[in-house]
Amino acid sequence: MTDDPGGARDGGAADEPATRRLPLFPLGTVLLPGLLLPLQIFEPRYLALVGELLELPEGTPREFGVVAIRQGREVGPQVPELYDTGCTAVVRRARRLPGDRYSLATVGETRFTIQSVDAETRPYLVAEVTFLADETGDLQAAAALVPAVQGLLREYTAKLAEQRALDLQLPDLPDDPVNLSYLVAAAVVPDIARRQELLVAPDAVSRLRAEQALLRRELGLLQSITTVSTPGLTRIPPSLN
Repeated sequence: MTDDPGGARDGGAADEPATRRLPLFPLGTVLLPGLLLPLQIFEPRYLALVGELLELPEGTPREFGVVAIRQGREVGPQVPELYDTGCTAVVRRARRLPGDRYSLATVGETRFTIQSVDAETRPYLVAEVTFLADETGDLQAAAALVPAVQGLLREYTAKLAEQRALDLQLPDLPDDPVNLSYLVAAAVVPDIARRQELLVAPDAVSRLRAEQALLRRELGLLQSITTVSTPGLTRIPPSLN
């Protein structure tokens, strides 16, 4: 790795995937493209990383790789066991706080696969990564899946709001299959392992199919909970008049 942690991605032959050495930030969560990720930075190694990113020339991407921890902890000297695929986090805003801390506003951008990890040359982990393109998949399947998944997500949100007496408002849902697939994964899937599976899906169609099945299952569970918890609503009480 050069002294530039946020340098431009290496170009290669047109048929070769782009690769780069990328600073890593292991977390107990899965970052998805388009997902907002606020961070409070206080560990010395990541303070060093943020300092280096903020010193980059104007126009240079200030980004690092977020990868979910498979086993281990976010803090401490031991290198945790990481998943193989992560997502770059682009710094949109950095604010210095009292006590030598930073508040970062970042957004997920590009998926990558880790080829190797270097734990020696920097205070933080650095990985050799291959960047992954976001493919739609079969266009005919995507055209059918997009409205189907949009409808299921709206129904799921309405059922959840009704059951929990919440005012849940969905934003306008994207018609682009890739963007919709990541939005559903972010909105509906809290489990790290399952969200990781969606992150590594080969294309949007594969992701939407998995989310369609998940939403149907969740709707069934919500319906069964409602039916079991409110049996008295099916009986009309006698008149008091």
